[in-house]
Amino acid sequence: MKKFTRTLLTALAGVSLLLATACGDDEAGGSEGGGDEYPSTITIGTASQGGLYYIYGGGLGELVNRELEVTSNIEVTGGPVHNMQLVQSRDLDVGLVTLGPAYEGYNGEGEWTDGNKLEDVRIIFPMYTTPFHWWSVDPNVQSIDDISTKRNVGVGPAGGTSGTYLPMIHELLGVDARSVQAGASDMVSQQMDGQLDVIGFAAGVPIPAVMEVEAQTDITFFGISGAQRDQVIEAFPYFDPFTIPAGTYDQLEEDLETIAMFNFGIVHKDANEQFVYDLVKAYHENIDFMINTARAAEEAVAEAILNNTVVPLHPGAIRYYEEIGITIPDSVKP
Repeated sequence: MKKFTRTLLTALAGVSLLLATACGDDEAGGSEGGGDEYPSTITIGTASQGGLYYIYGGGLGELVNRELEVTSNIEVTGGPVHNMQLVQSRDLDVGLVTLGPAYEGYNGEGEWTDGNKLEDVRIIFPMYTTPFHWWSVDPNVQSIDDISTKRNVGVGPAGGTSGTYLPMIHELLGVDARSVQAGASDMVSQQMDGQLDVIGFAAGVPIPAVMEVEAQTDITFFGISGAQRDQVIEAFPYFDPFTIPAGTYDQLEEDLETIAMFNFGIVHKDANEQFVYDLVKAYHENIDFMINTARAAEEAVAEAILNNTVVPLHPGAIRYYEEIGITIPDSVKP
């Protein structure tokens, strides 16, 4: 009788599996996170050297190696737009992105997407706010309106948050500028050589490359506020108002009003669920390590995952956040 019972249960399990497969992932409860084995090594996509993404990604790689015994390769990329594309194509295991490119890529809305939806990307952990700000070594350039008299404006690398959105902001506000796309360190070198009149950049502050400039010469910072800020947020709703506190840079003596996006870590939807869970858990339980790597990680509290309401989370991440009592909205459950 016991043998018959075991045989019957085995047969029923096989039938259930066949039915689940026939019904498809959605009706069977989904199979996201179940397609990959637990990795022994991963590639983390960051951005250009000299920016905070590169430093943050290096710290994350160290953390993964130390806590999960998974080796990491830190990849220099064009930034968030590029990382969205590379995670979608599975050329990266983990990427760092701002919410604007994540939103546009997932929905196929940005010009850079050519209408292609990057629907296989999943968010897994929060990082920090990325403010946009500009700086000049010319004392005659005090605001974004003054850029119109200065043709050469560094905007960051192609595929990055800066290189994608700063030209859009300039065009929206009628700023007559020639955009020069390059990484943070390269732009700073060009500015010090007199090739760039102004640099605009988006990254967690303080930006190491900017600190290099102010250590060598006087620098003028400016952001965007008032009616111009309202105009940008209305056109691009993934931006939020933001204030860069006085003292963030040695020469920033007053609070600087500007705009910002929040940052997140991303993976492919088929990333191993247990690995994603372990990664997110290790990330939050060792956030002091990340803060020592990059001060901006002070914003990476677990509740900050709720700053995303538009791009689905990976099941491994959802499991962790729900375990610690965070209610994940249905809008971001795959």
